[in-house]
Amino acid sequence: MRNKIRLLTVAAVGLLTFATCPAASAAGAPLLLLGQDFPDPDIVKVDTGYIAFSTSTGAVKVPLAVAPAPKGPWRVIGDALAAVPKWAKPDSGFWAPDVTRLPDGTFLLYFSAAVAPGGEMCIGTASAAKAEGPYTPVGDAPLVCVPGDSGDIDPQAFVDTDGTRYLLYKSDGAATGPPAAIWSQKLLPDGRTPVGPRIELLRADLTSEKAIVEAPSVVKTLNRYVLFYSADTFRSSGYHTGYASAPALNGPFVKADTPLLSTDLLGGKVDGPGGADVVDGHIFFHGWLGGGRTARGMYELPLSFLNDVPQLG
Repeated sequence: MRNKIRLLTVAAVGLLTFATCPAASAAGAPLLLLGQDFPDPDIVKVDTGYIAFSTSTGAVKVPLAVAPAPKGPWRVIGDALAAVPKWAKPDSGFWAPDVTRLPDGTFLLYFSAAVAPGGEMCIGTASAAKAEGPYTPVGDAPLVCVPGDSGDIDPQAFVDTDGTRYLLYKSDGAATGPPAAIWSQKLLPDGRTPVGPRIELLRADLTSEKAIVEAPSVVKTLNRYVLFYSADTFRSSGYHTGYASAPALNGPFVKADTPLLSTDLLGGKVDGPGGADVVDGHIFFHGWLGGGRTARGMYELPLSFLNDVPQLG
């Protein structure tokens, strides 16, 4: 429930301007919270502590973990998603879940899944009375499934300073078409009804991004709006977490000239850090475990802002 812990927003602009913005501080030693496959973590603060959700692992649709504090101890306790949506392929997996609380007190889970029978990734929703679920799929069709996007993934809900609700997500792009982009879509308070056209926030336009930007996460600081995102191919050690900032809700967002998290910046302690979520003074992210490409563990670093610039450690 990212928008409960931090004030989140979106820059409503069509074409973004990119320039150099201040570099973040050097990272300290990241803490491994879960030494098992738990990719794309989404963290929710509740009265009893913290809850985390991840991309599917094995037969578990949406893995669920709990902890009394941000640094743990964390333990995986089950599956948050009660059933496969009617529109989704049952064996395709559920990617990058995100949980938000609605005005009526219910909880809404966003996720990406493949549409049956074609296999294109689209974004759907499920609801629950409690943050930990179980979540029941809502509707007979995806919420976001834009023709020509080659797939829509990595949803992130947030609420603006005026209470307006939005959904950020990634369009995949295509090998022969435009590179990936991050978009925002205004929603009604129910979190499931789009209002007006979507707005492009960020596009993969740097060589280091390898035509990929994804996993958006926005934080409102004192004077800026900071958009964290992952870039490069997720299976590569070059996969990293960057950020861009804007002075107002209408942008323009400006990309930092260096990543916030990368394999090199972390001294090789985390391989391919990405899928980040910023909650309650911490940045949570995943990285490959054991020098292989079979499991991504969940890591944490303290995060603060000095003059609206993220500071690690």
